[in-house]
Amino acid sequence: MKTIRTDVCVLGGGAGGLAFAAGAVQMGARVVLVEKDKMGGDCLNYGCVPSKAMIAAGQLACDMRHAERFGLPSTPVRANLQKVQGHVASVIGAIAPHDSVERFESLGCTVVQASGSFIDRKTVLAGTTTIRAKYFVLATGSHPFVPPIEGIKEVPYFTNETIFDHQEDIEHLIVIGGGPIGLELAQAHLRLGVKVSVVERGALLTHEDPDLAPFLLKRLESEGMDLLTHRNIVRVEGTKGKVKVALTRNSEREETREETREETIEGSHLLVATGRMPQLKGLNLERAGIAYAPRGIIVDKRLRTSRKRIYAIGDCSGSVQFTHVASYQAGIAIRNILFPMRANASLENLPLVTYCDPEIASLGLSERAAVERYGRDKVKTVSFDYEENDRAHATHSPEGRIKVFLRKGKILGVAIVGAHAGEMLAPWIVAKAAGLTIGQLAGPIFPYPTLSEITKRVSGQAFVDALFSRGMQRFVRTMLALKSYI
Repeated sequence: MKTIRTDVCVLGGGAGGLAFAAGAVQMGARVVLVEKDKMGGDCLNYGCVPSKAMIAAGQLACDMRHAERFGLPSTPVRANLQKVQGHVASVIGAIAPHDSVERFESLGCTVVQASGSFIDRKTVLAGTTTIRAKYFVLATGSHPFVPPIEGIKEVPYFTNETIFDHQEDIEHLIVIGGGPIGLELAQAHLRLGVKVSVVERGALLTHEDPDLAPFLLKRLESEGMDLLTHRNIVRVEGTKGKVKVALTRNSEREETREETREETIEGSHLLVATGRMPQLKGLNLERAGIAYAPRGIIVDKRLRTSRKRIYAIGDCSGSVQFTHVASYQAGIAIRNILFPMRANASLENLPLVTYCDPEIASLGLSERAAVERYGRDKVKTVSFDYEENDRAHATHSPEGRIKVFLRKGKILGVAIVGAHAGEMLAPWIVAKAAGLTIGQLAGPIFPYPTLSEITKRVSGQAFVDALFSRGMQRFVRTMLALKSYI
């Protein structure tokens, strides 16, 4: 049995754990990183990276089918899924060295490739190695949640952790779950030539701005996606290549016999995308006296657990499950552990993106939340349509809108739907974090023609009422009347 004494032991080699380990070791801390599975975690291997690679392939296929918009010959596309998965694997392979054991060992980390569990609050056992540390950082991530649907254990199905390994063609993919993961993978497969049905127990995109969500829903329907909303799943059955899902309607309206009648959809494959659960199994948190709940490990604002020298970051901490949140929390943990200061985690300026086409991005408060907090008369909403942007027309992507929510010129929140909405969010992230006013975004020169001009134009909308008012017109006429002719 080998024993290691170190400053910090990190459990989990996903986005949060790697960000903490890389930062801390380069600042002079002794770091032991424990990871039993693939380095890079869910984001690199099963989530963000492969899904965006597949989305890119689907986008190209869509563009090829509609090339006539640009005066080019359109090409009917039915993708070879095996080759597409090869593209996905190559993207993962290009990024993997950055997250590899070799790189982290070259930085000075000690990497233990084994499952780690607590012996007590100061000690972790990883394989045949005992690790005693001054601090621990739990970054074990999450795993797919599979609801207790009748028959689900007997039917072959994908989750995001298995669908990128599939090499055979898919005729009809049934997706259970209409959240971001479900819709992103559904649209990607649809554009690659797969028939797709999405089953959701309620409405779709309820977390998005109600004025913006219809842009995406209309696109999905126009591309041929079958959206089965307000459905309860009664049971699933079938074998490889042939699955059936029995449904009943789940409507807020008064029920009728027609609404409660059972219906069945048949497909070749099933994807379960109903959310994720924190990965806590096998950690033996009780031995360390670490409090946790079904949603994850309980932490305070500084990301400390009930044991003040044990921190939890990322999905396992019960926080919102995004890679950028885990990386941000890693920075907070570094400041609290390595420096004599207090740093609190805050998601007030959290950016979110759903990577469908069109993308939907948001930052800060929604319009509804802003009104609930400050009152309707205190919140000003300004908007601008992609339709009025020249670059959007040049690229045949005029469907979109940006909305900005303000209070006394202060940016409370932003919501965008349209091409590159995630990228369009960048200046707003900086502006909101820096406490800039809307006027400070309206002033600078933006290059023409770019989608970024939308930022300037919507900022200018905040001043339209004042600039083009009757009072302003009277003032200008009075000033001009005082001027003599040359």
